[in-house]
Formats: sequence, structure tokens, C-alpha cells
Amino acid sequence: MTLQAKHVQQAYETLQNVVVRTSLDYDRYLSEKYGAQIYIKRENEQPVRSFKIRGAYYAISELSQEQKAQGVVCASAGNHAQGVAYTCKEMGIPATIFMPVTTPQQKIGQVRFFGGVQVDIKLVGDTFDESAKAAQAYTQETGKIFIDPFDDQNVQAGQGTVAVEMLEQAREMAISFDTILVPVGGGGLIAGVSAYIKDQAPDTKIIGVEASGARSMKAAFDKGRPIKLETIDKFADGIAVQKVGKTTYEVARKHVDQLVGVDEGWISETIIDLYSKQGIVAEPAGAATIAALDVVKDQIKGKVVCCIISGGNNDINRMPEMEERALIYEGIKHYFVVNFPQRPGALREFVNHILGPNDDITRFEYIKRANKGTGPVLIGIALGNKNDFSTFIQRLEEFDPQYINLHENDSLYKMLV
Repeated sequence: MTLQAKHVQQAYETLQNVVVRTSLDYDRYLSEKYGAQIYIKRENEQPVRSFKIRGAYYAISELSQEQKAQGVVCASAGNHAQGVAYTCKEMGIPATIFMPVTTPQQKIGQVRFFGGVQVDIKLVGDTFDESAKAAQAYTQETGKIFIDPFDDQNVQAGQGTVAVEMLEQAREMAISFDTILVPVGGGGLIAGVSAYIKDQAPDTKIIGVEASGARSMKAAFDKGRPIKLETIDKFADGIAVQKVGKTTYEVARKHVDQLVGVDEGWISETIIDLYSKQGIVAEPAGAATIAALDVVKDQIKGKVVCCIISGGNNDINRMPEMEERALIYEGIKHYFVVNFPQRPGALREFVNHILGPNDDITRFEYIKRANKGTGPVLIGIALGNKNDFSTFIQRLEEFDPQYINLHENDSLYKMLV
């Protein structure tokens, strides 16, 4: 049975006294920046700091008493796990939660915090999909109930209650949305939101936002069915899914007007911008819709737009990585392999004649060889002005015509940087 608006409304009635009615805020900074009326739906205000509590709580609440007593299983990159953990602690239900080994420690710690003694965490696999496969196998072995993070109608209905609140709040503000931007990972949120919005406000445009390195919904749209991506960039872990759900794809295909991709570097810059200018803590998946405003800026001028900030579980230990990605995306930071003469004064010559007056060396790893001549150096450069890149490259070519720009060689970049 296909997800419908009535299922979302039923979930809303169940969740009214459980979840937080999160803020719908007018954002002056973004509105002035993009020439539109930009509102943000703050799902980072939930007790578990993401919308995932909605779907997890509703799906578990719909189980029979026998099923609850048996215990539940889930797989998650972090936020769904926190929703399940919170719910199971509230209801006194045992839960076994599978998470990728690559999950940020902040999210693992939060799952333990919310679940307490009710939760057993198992770290398996490098990606969500590998972790989910292990969780499914465990479910079959034990006979416990699997709470899918997105490919489940009750989960989708619960996530869709975000849309019920948004429309209620919009009516209270005497506004109506022209466009709603929704982050897309496995598709649970966009399925629930789009099913409800298209029933209640069919003229509202729904734009799904994916991280550029994990565009599994676009791949499904292109192929006419969910397919598994061979590789993904796991940076935006909350929406980095190799394969979307069958049912989420079907609902999204029916209701979603447009899909866009946002570079992870721009997402990083947006996270920093949100925190520094608006005091908003957003994780990569949560900041994706704000970042996407830049992609659709020509479409939204003069429109009333809502961006869902899906979560705020940002590990502070990842900030250096985010700053790095942002600087690379901006064209300020670059990495090269450069052959340096193995003689005194070679580095001084590079600094004096190759670097610009405001440029800086951020990394320098010199591999000396037994034989004299030249040796390869891994060097990181921060330009004082990104527009100086072409002149810097001209000087670098004179120093070493055989230099390697690591941003043009993904394999070497991953291995060396």
C-alpha cells in the first residue's frame, strides 16, 4: 500500500505529545542573500537533535506488545539509531543497533546516552549498507523486529509529520510555501513530506537535496528503479546511502519535482557559515538544504521557501575536516607533489620565488633519497587570494615542470592527503 497523506496525519496524532513541535523561523540573512523569503524548519531542536525520532517512535509504537517484548533491531549511520534508542528507553524495549565503523564517535556516544541499558551497539562495516546487511541477517537469526530507517511505511509516515507542523505553522504566519527543500538519503523524510505536501498544497514545489558524492535517489530516477552505487562519499553521513528504498523511491518518483546535488565542500562551508552567522549547529545532512539554495538561487527569487534542517548532530572533532573541505572547495587550499632539488636552500628558493606574498605552506613532507638529485615533496598551499591560482601554477611549472596537482588525481589524493 502506497504512503498517503492520511497515514501521515495518523502518525501526527500519535506523536503530538511525544516529539517537539520544532521552530519554523524566518531567516533574514538567507532571505537577503537570495532575494527570497527563506524559512528554516529546525528539526535539530528535537530531543535527539534530528527528525529521526518521529519515524522511529511511530513505527515502534505500532508494534504489538508481543513484538515489543521480543525486542527490535535497526541499522543506522547515527540519527535513526538515536531515535530508536530514545524510543526504546522510553518504552522499556530492548534494542540491538548496528552502526558503521565509520560513524562519528559523537553519534555513537549519543546512542549510548539515549538508550542506556536498553541498547546493545554493534559496529559493523564501513558503510550504512554493509551495516544494514548485518542487521538484517541478525534479525533473521533472532526473530526480532527490524525497524527500517526509511523503507517502511510507518517510518515514512512519522517523518512526514514534519510537513504537518510546517503547514500548520505557515497558516499561523499567514504564509504559503512556493518551494520546500528536503534532504535525501534513503528517502524516508522526502517520502513522508512530499506525500503530505502534495495532498494538502499540490502547487508547492518539492526539491530533494542530495550530497554530490552519494546521489542514490538520482540514480534511481535515472534507471527507473533503486540501484546500488558502487562507491559513495561518506562525509554527509546522514544522507550518504548507496541505495534508496523501494517504497521511498516510488513515493518520491510520484511527488518530487526536482532533485539537486550539493558538493560536500560547499556543505562544509555552509555548516561553518550557519554557525558563525546564525548560531545554528547543523550536521552535514542538516546543512544540505541550506547549501542547495545556492544551486537553485535563480529559481527561488521572490518566492517563499522552506529548508528543512534535518539534524544537528555535528561532531566538533570533525570541524578541521570541514574547514579543509571548505577551503579546497573555495579554491584557496591545494595539494601538490613537487620535485625539490636535494640541496641546501631549495625550500628558501621555493618560498621566495614561487609563493605569492600572502600565500602559505600548510603541509610539507620531504622524502629524501640516497642518491643526489631531486626528491618528491607532498606540499599543501593556502593561497592568499584564490584568483592568484593561475599565476602560482605558472611559477610552479618553472620550478618543476613534472609537478602533480593532487586534486586532478583522486587516487593519489586519497592515498597521500
